[in-house]
Parts: sequence; structure tokens; C-alpha cells
Amino acid sequence: MIGYGNSMFLATHGILARAASGGGVDADAQAFITAASITDPTQQSAINQLVLDLKGYNIWTKFKAIYPIVGGSASSHAVNLKTPGTFNLTFTTGWTHSSTGMTPSNAYADSNLNVSTNLLQNSTHISVYIRTNNASNAAAISASRATAPILALFPNFSGLSYFRVNSDNTGAGFSTGGSHLGLWVANRISSTEIRNYRNTTRYINPVNSTGLRNQNVWLASTPDFADYYINQFAFASIGEGLTDTDAANYYTAVQAFQTTLSRQV
Repeated sequence: MIGYGNSMFLATHGILARAASGGGVDADAQAFITAASITDPTQQSAINQLVLDLKGYNIWTKFKAIYPIVGGSASSHAVNLKTPGTFNLTFTTGWTHSSTGMTPSNAYADSNLNVSTNLLQNSTHISVYIRTNNASNAAAISASRATAPILALFPNFSGLSYFRVNSDNTGAGFSTGGSHLGLWVANRISSTEIRNYRNTTRYINPVNSTGLRNQNVWLASTPDFADYYINQFAFASIGEGLTDTDAANYYTAVQAFQTTLSRQV
């Protein structure tokens, strides 16, 4: 509940009016807005609606980390919407931050979320929303790239997309249109199958799980690799596996969020 002591701040930033009109501000949204120092009314509204949508679709609890990448600065982009202060991103030098997202240049970001400690072997997803389409064979999000079990998402590796979720280095690449743009989800739903998505299109890969890697999840690269992803991120998440319905609803919520911020692809 919003206290009267915050009324001047909330009125200044557009939230009090929404609460008074009956729409209210979700407590988790407000926690992120405060932690990330989001002062723009449009961004605040977008965050609040995103949280309401994810909860309305009954998928909020499936996330360990959600990075809305909103606010235009490293400090705001680092904050984990799900639990601010836990699994916040740590950036190496080389990132450019703006209102449309964050772009690495020979850089990577540590989620501080360890796969073996915090994720499930047979129910895991990683996702990214990419806004630019420069050629890159690197993984956009990954925990291990060369030693099994592998957790990695390659949006466009020489024309094919590769999804690895707690498995060895096997499985087919998929022809997904030769573009990096959109919302990508690498997603294990059982010990024998991963169901992956680019926006609303599904790609099924019957690859057995082999374990959980004792390594953190990273954006743009991992410390043991010299190849770096170079396109702009506008969203990322880590959590449990998503059903087909979950994945469709997730895309709807994220795309609505990006559209409100005028940065959808």
C-alpha cells in the first residue's frame, strides 16, 4: 500500500493519480521503480503494467530474474525486477546504455545467478529481447559454452539459431529467419525436450538433459570466451521452464512493454 509520506514523490511521477483512479500500483513494480530510480511516468507505467500482466498470466512466480533494461543508465539496467538487490547485473567495461536498451562492445554482464544453485535441471528458461541486427555468432545469454552441461542461446550463428538448456553439445540448429531481432527463449520443459521460441514461433529439440552447470548466467559472453555478442538488449530473464501457453503470454506481455516504450521490434 502507498503511504502518505510518499505522496509528493508519487504525485510528481504520475503514480498517485493512477492509484487514486483505482488502478493501483503493484508493490513489486514499486519496489523496482524505487530501486532503479525510475522517474519517467511512461516508464513507471510500463513497469507496473508488465508486472500486472505477468501476474495475471500466472507466470510471475516462474522467474528468478527479470531485467526490463529500462531507465537509460547502468545502475537502472542492472536491477532485477523480480527481487531488486538479488541477482542484479554486474557489468564489465564496454557497455553503452540508453533509453532503448544496452549494447555491449567486447563486454559482458554477470547475472550473479548460479545455474546449479538456483535453477532446475528439467525446468529452465533463459531469454533475451534483441533490438539490433548486426552479424554475430556469439551467444546472447549463456552459462557454459564448451563444457557440458551447456546453457546457451545463439540467436543467429551463421544463419541458424541454437538453443542449449542443461544438455551436452548436441541438437540441431534451426532456421529462424536469419535475424537477431525479437524475443528469444531457450526453454527446457522436461528431461527429454526443450521447446524454444522466437517471438511466437516454437522450435522443438528432443535433447536429453545431462545436469546443471556450476557457473553463473552471463549476458553477451562468458569470462572464458573471447567472442562477444554485439547487439542491443532490451529485456532478459532467467527462470523455470515455460509451457506453450506461458511462452505466448510472456511474449504478449514483453511486446506490450516494449511498445509502450516505443522500442518494439
